[in-house]
Amino acid sequence: MTAVSAPPSVRAAAAPAAPTGQPHSKRRRSRSVGLHALLGVSAFIAVFPVLWILYISLGGDKNDYQHPSRIWENPTLGNYSHVLRNTGFGTWMLNSLIVALGTMLIGVLIAASAAYAVSRMRFLGRGSLMYTFLLTQMFPVAVLMVPLYKIMGSLGLLDTYGGLIVIYCSTAVPYCAWLLKGYFDTIPADIDEAGRIDGLTPFGTFWRLILPLARPGLSVAAFYTFITAWGEVAFASKFMLTEERYTLAVGLQTYISQFNSQWNYLAATSVLIAIPAGVVFYITQKHLVAGLTAGGTKS
Repeated sequence: MTAVSAPPSVRAAAAPAAPTGQPHSKRRRSRSVGLHALLGVSAFIAVFPVLWILYISLGGDKNDYQHPSRIWENPTLGNYSHVLRNTGFGTWMLNSLIVALGTMLIGVLIAASAAYAVSRMRFLGRGSLMYTFLLTQMFPVAVLMVPLYKIMGSLGLLDTYGGLIVIYCSTAVPYCAWLLKGYFDTIPADIDEAGRIDGLTPFGTFWRLILPLARPGLSVAAFYTFITAWGEVAFASKFMLTEERYTLAVGLQTYISQFNSQWNYLAATSVLIAIPAGVVFYITQKHLVAGLTAGGTKS
């Protein structure tokens, strides 16, 4: 017998109606709109202080920040000209660059060496060393100020670049060592064995093979040490005793006194200070995400 198929109209009527999915699509759209709105508000909160400082720096009078409409009506770049020509900004910038770059180079080298040793070598006190690094991060600046001042004074390092670099390294190296130790743990130990087979010393293996592979982690450590030294105020203001040694963060304080506050010059200098930090971030930003997340899991 030959089966007789139903007409197409009958089959279409018998078939169940396909769900339109509109409620689900609306929920997903509303969720996306809410998420983007939250991200937009968060971005605005993060960017607004920077834009406000930039806006104040365009005011011609020190009290224009109290009357924002005046700045909009008559913006000027005179504050930047005054800061660059009539203040010690050039000296402050040079001092900050020396201290920040010195802290970055020395701090990253020490932190990377310590992190590699803890990651690859087994020695007495290995675990205690890392916990000691962590312990040093628990003391506030106010507690460390007096003993560090006495130590620097006894060593003749007050009002010197070297003394400030040593202090900043003591602050930045423990965190960077923890960061880089987690990153070195993700690099296979077979690479070290291959270096030894090729006749490299442990330092040669570290310098030629491991460090190039750890570039993302090193970028994060370099950025952290640079920012630590670039924007620090407390130690620099107490240990740099002469104006010729002032860093940018200390130089900013010269605009504020008991009876006079030059907010327009302060804002302009703040914008200029942010430029080198932004350049360093731009150079290292492609490695920052990889460097921050690579140490989270051990492969």
